[in-house]
Amino acid sequence: MSETKPDETRPADSGPVTVVLVDDHAMFRTGVRAELAQAPSVDVVGEAADTAEAVAVVLRTKPEVVLLDVHLPGGGGGEVIRQVHPKEPGVRFLALSVSDAAEDVIGTIRAGARGYVTKSITGDDLVSAVGRVADGDAVFSPRLAGFVLDAFAGTEAPSVDDDLDRLTQREREVLRLIARGYAYKEIAKELFISVKTVETHVSAVLRKLQLSNRYELTRWATDRRLV
Repeated sequence: MSETKPDETRPADSGPVTVVLVDDHAMFRTGVRAELAQAPSVDVVGEAADTAEAVAVVLRTKPEVVLLDVHLPGGGGGEVIRQVHPKEPGVRFLALSVSDAAEDVIGTIRAGARGYVTKSITGDDLVSAVGRVADGDAVFSPRLAGFVLDAFAGTEAPSVDDDLDRLTQREREVLRLIARGYAYKEIAKELFISVKTVETHVSAVLRKLQLSNRYELTRWATDRRLV
């Protein structure tokens, strides 16, 4: 977990919260930056699209808060936290991800993040979350808080699934959205990828799990409580 003390708060006159935005989708970063730019209490001082770039930018700019996608090329959000914390323990991380899977939430918090919100969050709520994390609070989307409470209370945590482990992080995202009934176009919009890319991921998931169609895939995901 983070070495930052939860009860440390920012001085009231310390100016805007400095933020680095980490996400591998340039379009999404542009949208989040535009939302944050409307808030005088936040100042985006850097961006990154993968793990190595994120570590370099964070160490160079030393922001107060890093808005961090969980699934990144080069090792993922957890790896960014693990590399940064020993050198800059005062930097706080807030996960901002399309994934609301228990294993992603718990893994990211165990790596040292101070909070986890999903990409359905509103601009105003995101600004508020950034400020709260900068002040030392832990912030979670309401549905996700239960995962964390259960995990750290010692109740049963998500087990490792060998079949699921065969899938890439992006394939897992597509799997969950398919299982929830999303159409290919809706998945493409949600993940900022093309419909053709969605089709490619679905084909790969079906092949790796030895399933024939999306109905079998939905049943497979439901049986494992991934939906």
